[in-house]
Amino acid sequence: MNMKCYRCSNTDPAYFYFDQGVYYCRKCIMFSRLDANTKIKPVSLTHKIIQIQPKLKYELTTKQKEVSFKVCQLLKEGNDVFLYACTGAGKTEITLESICYYLSQGKKVGFAISRRQVVLEIRDRLQKIFPSLHIVAVTQGYTKDTDGDIIVCTMHQLYRYPYAFDLLIMDEVDAFPYIGNDVLSSIASLSCTGQKLYLSATPDKTLLEKSKVVTLFQRPHGKPLLIPEVIVSPVFIQLFCILYYVKKWKEKQCLIFVPRRKDCIWLHYFLLPFVSNSFIHSQITNKDEIIDQFHQKKFQCLISTTLLERGITIPDVSVIVFSTDHIVYTVSTLIQILGRVGRSFSDPYGKGVLLCQSISPSIKECIHQLKQMNKDVESVMIK
Repeated sequence: MNMKCYRCSNTDPAYFYFDQGVYYCRKCIMFSRLDANTKIKPVSLTHKIIQIQPKLKYELTTKQKEVSFKVCQLLKEGNDVFLYACTGAGKTEITLESICYYLSQGKKVGFAISRRQVVLEIRDRLQKIFPSLHIVAVTQGYTKDTDGDIIVCTMHQLYRYPYAFDLLIMDEVDAFPYIGNDVLSSIASLSCTGQKLYLSATPDKTLLEKSKVVTLFQRPHGKPLLIPEVIVSPVFIQLFCILYYVKKWKEKQCLIFVPRRKDCIWLHYFLLPFVSNSFIHSQITNKDEIIDQFHQKKFQCLISTTLLERGITIPDVSVIVFSTDHIVYTVSTLIQILGRVGRSFSDPYGKGVLLCQSISPSIKECIHQLKQMNKDVESVMIK
């Protein structure tokens, strides 16, 4: 008997289990049971024609407008598009022209992101840009309202939306848990009946090959990306470097990245006599509260694992990475971390330091890619 799961595309007999006279798929059981060879019905969502223009505090730059137009044209032609843009280039703003076009055609728009915290931030940003629209965030703790004019959700929550979206914007496609996850990839494909718009500063080569690619390596203020200072020293010297730099940059808030959860705790207590700080990692239950307090400048330093490598935007923030030669810091992770700085017009160059015992291949490649982006700042189209 040939078996297939119509949600995750599984056809491996090893992942099917026989129960009460039928086989069901165990590969995607976390999303609820689905029997083998059972086709999924389209989700029922509201559709309406919406004529709207975004309300932005600042006009898009000439380069952003050019890229926005190219992206929208390629989508209209039926292409999946990959927007390969440096951190802080305004990827969300560049999607707005395409969002408005699809809404004007009565089509459904979804915005999927890997991390819960970023889902809530993007929902809030889009709500300010489109104040008259009903924009919903669908993620852990926010699952009562699942239909809106624009739906912003985590990658996992896409299982709720089979055959739902005419335009599916997918941010952080190179990040955990989406990257390398066949189940989530199949669920995303099932949810989209039209075009996909991928966004990333650190793209996956497979997606680049499958999509039309538009690039933007220039931030709105036009200044180059930060090339970090790299300090090679023993661990105990790195601690004193952290203390030195947070004191030196006392007028700025600072994100301090550490490789492990336990590093958050002891570093917090080490710094506490000298500087106000808090910490956050994946097991912390009040993540939203801590991030809000940091936004409100309740403390100078926030110690974090790679949980906050993406999505968080703090004006005039500096970055320190502890034990940067640890295996957890991949090239994409470091590019994203360093992308937290230099985003604002008031501090376009930013401050960033990588502390390590030796310069790892990831550190070398990260710096190489950042320098290359600064060289290719005038590039618009790859293919």
